[in-house]
Amino acid sequence: MRRDYFTLTVDGVATDEPQRPVVTITYEGPTEQLESRLTKGGSLLSEEEVDVAYRLKDPLDADSPEGVVALADRMTGEYVLELNADADSVFEFIEAAREFGAERDNDDRYRIVLETDDGHLATYDMSSLLVYDSDGDLLRGESLIPSGVEL
Repeated sequence: MRRDYFTLTVDGVATDEPQRPVVTITYEGPTEQLESRLTKGGSLLSEEEVDVAYRLKDPLDADSPEGVVALADRMTGEYVLELNADADSVFEFIEAAREFGAERDNDDRYRIVLETDDGHLATYDMSSLLVYDSDGDLLRGESLIPSGVEL
């Protein structure tokens, strides 16, 4: 699937009170293709079956660094979807999720909503988001890693 078939919008990051940030990913390509990647054993992957990561394409200290948000099948490691996103937006989102989790003492720190032209496809309440630099090394300080989880 092409990355330019996806658009990403973020809500709940610029508020006075911490709230669960929501990432809405809208897919504007062939719906059957996304549905087949999200389906395993006849049903959509659950939030326990997916991982979310952000991989920088540019060095972190570059002007306006860009990266790729990826949703992957946790069991197989296969990418379900990938889309381009600027680092500033992603890091602002991660900070909002971190504040929400600390304020509410809640492991589900953010929500991902997947939509197509046909409507709602899936919603995932997530607690982790791993961030990697352009060389593929994990950036622990930038990542959302729930307490008690060892990598």
